[in-house]
Amino acid sequence: HNPSLTFGQRVKKEKNNHHHADIPKPRAQQIDKVFAMMRSVLAVLLLAVFAVSASAFSLGQPLQTAPRQESRTRSGASSMVMRARVCDLLGKRPNRQARVVTFSHKRNKKVQHVNLQWKRYYSDELGRNIRLRLSTKGMKTVNKYGSIDAAARKFGLDLTKF
Repeated sequence: HNPSLTFGQRVKKEKNNHHHADIPKPRAQQIDKVFAMMRSVLAVLLLAVFAVSASAFSLGQPLQTAPRQESRTRSGASSMVMRARVCDLLGKRPNRQARVVTFSHKRNKKVQHVNLQWKRYYSDELGRNIRLRLSTKGMKTVNKYGSIDAAARKFGLDLTKF
């Protein structure tokens, strides 16, 4: 590099030079061949990616799949359904308005959950056991009315769903 030139003059001179100016001729040809080969490999890769994406997103012929059998009944953990924490008989729900007041009188929100229990009762009308998720107050209500059938009639509950 020439020390008498300013930085701007050196940059201008380097821009005017071709990219192979300092490289000997055989080496420059070799570099051009490598770039040409890299371009062709890149083109092949892009074509392969396009072909795979076309088949994956069914741009061509759609996939033939066997029809699903929906008539199977499931049991166990796969048939579990998330239920709200609500009493089946009385409809009692969690109290979300509750607060805890600390010694420094900070008021923090808390949820007061219903004391729900799974309970099995025998229904005389249906002639079978019924499993309900009742609050403890709902259990006392069933005891008060004498049977689950009488309590269900009183609160308009359809026991055939359980």
